[in-house]
Amino acid sequence: MTDDAISNLANETRHFDPPADFAAHANATASAYDEAKADRLGYWAKEAERISWATPFTEVLDWSNPPFAKWFIGGKLNASYNCVDRHVEAGNGDKVAFHWVGEPADDTRDITFGEMKDQVSQAANALIDLGVKTGDRIAIYMPMIPEAVVAMLACARLGAPHTVVFGGFSADALSSRIIDCDARIVITSDGGYRRGAPAALKPAVDEALLKCPDVRNVLVVRRTGQDVEWNDDKDVWWHDIVDKASTDHTPEAFDAEHPLYVMYTSGTTGKPKGILHTTGGYLVGATSTHYNVFDVKPETDVYWCSADIGWVTGHSYIVYGPMANGVTQVMYEGTPDTPHKGRWWEIIQDKKVTQFYTAPTAIRTFMKWGDEIPAKFDLSSLRLLGSVGESINPEAYMWYRKAIGGDRCPIVDTWWQTETGQIMISPLPGVTSGKPGSAMTALPGISADVLDDAGDPVPNGSGGYLVLTEPWPAMLRTLWGDDERFKETYWSRFPGKYFAGDGAKKDNDGDIWLMGRVDDVMNVSGHRLSTIEIESALVSHPKVAEAAVVGATDDMTGQAPVAFVILRESAGDGGADVIKELRDHVAKEIGAIAKPKKVLIVAELPKTRSGKIMRRLLRDVAENREVGDATTLADSTVMDLISTGMSTAKDED
Repeated sequence: MTDDAISNLANETRHFDPPADFAAHANATASAYDEAKADRLGYWAKEAERISWATPFTEVLDWSNPPFAKWFIGGKLNASYNCVDRHVEAGNGDKVAFHWVGEPADDTRDITFGEMKDQVSQAANALIDLGVKTGDRIAIYMPMIPEAVVAMLACARLGAPHTVVFGGFSADALSSRIIDCDARIVITSDGGYRRGAPAALKPAVDEALLKCPDVRNVLVVRRTGQDVEWNDDKDVWWHDIVDKASTDHTPEAFDAEHPLYVMYTSGTTGKPKGILHTTGGYLVGATSTHYNVFDVKPETDVYWCSADIGWVTGHSYIVYGPMANGVTQVMYEGTPDTPHKGRWWEIIQDKKVTQFYTAPTAIRTFMKWGDEIPAKFDLSSLRLLGSVGESINPEAYMWYRKAIGGDRCPIVDTWWQTETGQIMISPLPGVTSGKPGSAMTALPGISADVLDDAGDPVPNGSGGYLVLTEPWPAMLRTLWGDDERFKETYWSRFPGKYFAGDGAKKDNDGDIWLMGRVDDVMNVSGHRLSTIEIESALVSHPKVAEAAVVGATDDMTGQAPVAFVILRESAGDGGADVIKELRDHVAKEIGAIAKPKKVLIVAELPKTRSGKIMRRLLRDVAENREVGDATTLADSTVMDLISTGMSTAKDED
């Protein structure tokens, strides 16, 4: 996108001011920005009062050895206590913590905070019986069932860092993570339900353990009743040891910097990166942002984040943030189209969901299916919508706002990462106006900027590199076992500033628009073009439901856009005429320079379960390379179909 185009964004973009009735009762206030600017550490000290400390901290931040931060020095706490015990002690033990909905339509459970406390205590006692001690690492490989949350909180209760591995990952991906963090216990299930059928998990654990001889025990939840191979020397049924354990357990308070969990995220090359999050700062960051960004009213709200707990969104905005805030949640095991394409909207209707947080890729899928499906359900309970995973196209934003939010719900378009642990850039509902496609501004207490190649802040109307200029509470502390890689990956490009590879632009108002990974900004005949911009142009076409664009090496232009497009169901299968129509549409919207060299009509795009499109795999296909590591995909078979289609796609003039 040219500087002239960026500078015109503020004038061309629709604004949605906060609804007056929402603003009057919002948790956040405009004064928070000024308060945090005047005294940033004082702001975070005040936000830290949202959680319970067994020992008060004596210093907010120690930044004497950057980039290694320490937050809330001297403080001691227990994350599990903050998520369950304190709510029971406050008299809210009978309040529902989770409306759990299994994929089979009649499979539901309502679990109170009191019941969660008992189950977490039982699981903690069972882990002690299995020899778990403070500091031991535990791998969790489970479907979206309540026992997964119980397992995480039981680990936190014991000070045993967990590493949750998404249940769709392969045995190789699981074994590499077990080995890297030296986990000695694995918690899993016989399987889960997906698209109407049982899907096995235990066999992948058995295969992974062939490479992990140091694992002592595998704790197995019986979920589907599938037959599983059994090793009497290692395998233990959950119901045999957890369900019979005592419900009495006193949580120990740990130092604020005690490791809470390790989450692995793919690198562009090499082995996955083990992101280390510690207890105090992380819990403050997740709790604060959940309360303010989602405007939760724990007394009345029913909040639903559709992510899997195998991703950081599930950690921060299903388990730790919402549970510490004591809000009632929905947790759903299955897919949005099982047993029908209105399943999510049916759940919102039945459970009276008030806040809904999902990914742009899901929203674009619903657009593809058509407006008539959500229109069948009463979504009037909703009062706020959220978007997470990657930038939401303006067209998808507008559809989400109208078809799901009834043109009345504020939308929080959130930017953050596994590494940040908490939302960093987002509108504040009731305070900030919304712009379709913009994450707007950094939250109070967060310092972000957009820099040029020389490391200088760009003026409004220009683009560059998104950086964080000050430490924040939930920031990653390092990469597990690799401090040097931590420094090189995040802190070397702009010394003293955190840069994780995202490009951004500022409009005339200074509001931030994410451009995706800097790898997704291509140079076509000397013109810098954002793949996000081309994707938005494609999605604005009435026949397109979703699109992903990558820059491929080209002998003539240096790089050329290659587009992978999912059509709406009403558009048919597509053909040469549709491809020409889409290329011409991009030229009209942006300019001829942005016309894709190739357009491939596909049924699916390679996505992680958190909703992110893995464009590096598409770039491999577009440049005729062997496809790289696809273990983090929700469905790795997608790449085979895309590769086959690309081999027959024609270059356009």
